[in-house]
Amino acid sequence: MITSSDITVEELKERLAKGETPVIIDVREDWEHQETNIAGAKNIPLGALPQQLEDLEELKDQEVIVHCKSGARSSTAKAFMKQQGFNNVRNLLGGITAYNG
Repeated sequence: MITSSDITVEELKERLAKGETPVIIDVREDWEHQETNIAGAKNIPLGALPQQLEDLEELKDQEVIVHCKSGARSSTAKAFMKQQGFNNVRNLLGGITAYNG
């Protein structure tokens, strides 16, 4: 499901090209992140996210972009983070597959 808070690959690439440094969290497994990643993305696998939320506490009111391979795991991560009080979580539509496409 696409919501207004999701972000397209084009929008993200445009912002990165302008020198912006948004907080990007890659919720894929470590090995997936090592194979290919978005420069500057922090890798927190979806399964580890509940244990790592405390480390992200200062980001609750900031924009956080989550991504995975295709958008399914990051959609789950976005919903979970919103439930935990994160106010501006955006899912990268199409994930790293679309980003590298």
